[in-house]
Amino acid sequence: MYLQHFGFTQQPFHLTPDTGLFLGLDPHYEAIQTVSAALQMGEGLIKVTGEVGTGKTMVCRMLLTHLTDYVELIYLPNPALNGDDLRRAIATELSIADHSSEVGLVEAIQARLIEHHRSGKRVVMLLDEAQALSDEALEVLRLFGNLETEQTKLLQMVLIGQPELDERLSQHHLRQFRQRITFSATLRPLDMSETVAYIENRLEKCGYQGKLFSLNQKKAIWKSCLGIPRLINQVCHKALLLAFYQRSQQVTNQNLFAAIHDTYDTSKPKHKAPVIWGWSH
Repeated sequence: MYLQHFGFTQQPFHLTPDTGLFLGLDPHYEAIQTVSAALQMGEGLIKVTGEVGTGKTMVCRMLLTHLTDYVELIYLPNPALNGDDLRRAIATELSIADHSSEVGLVEAIQARLIEHHRSGKRVVMLLDEAQALSDEALEVLRLFGNLETEQTKLLQMVLIGQPELDERLSQHHLRQFRQRITFSATLRPLDMSETVAYIENRLEKCGYQGKLFSLNQKKAIWKSCLGIPRLINQVCHKALLLAFYQRSQQVTNQNLFAAIHDTYDTSKPKHKAPVIWGWSH
């Protein structure tokens, strides 16, 4: 709607993760590096957790783009499946025809994993929203983690989920699964300087030349959004819409204040009212 008004080549703050707008800030870079290093070392089970909106799906998509050269990827974006469904989903990703029996399907999956191993390819499974995995599905994953040669795992798994995943895995009956997790990474919110860089990067990559947000406004966005990228996107998008409606070439403090309060109503952040640098009250 406001692309032509501001001279954007694409929307800078849409909510769908876009790897073309990725900026390797420390929280995301560290998570990607941890997972990549663990996979290269042949580790079988790796975990990445982070609060809602911190960029877990973006990390997952960046991993997908970086791993395709040397691995066979299995990507399960919504693993809210029971054990049988999970086995079939893995088989489908490996281009295996369905089998009538559970044993036959597992044997077929193992045979395909061995084929990839002999051809020099690793098989890596990324499970997004892993906090939705049932206990039955976790047990299936644990058993698949037992498939290995004398030197390496036949199936490497990366679980990406919300902090609820840590809470679930802390339960006593899941201790066998928990003990198999060799590397973990946690996505933290952005700090103030990272938020400023995040906003500037998105504007620049979408073709904008100029000063839409002042530095004080970017600081206010960081404070009000608690450094959560998804909330930052929401506030910036709404502020740009309001500026567009007023035919303004810059975001005013009033535009930003209204955008923040509108986002507060839907996201319920911890602070009732924002503190805006340089504003008088």
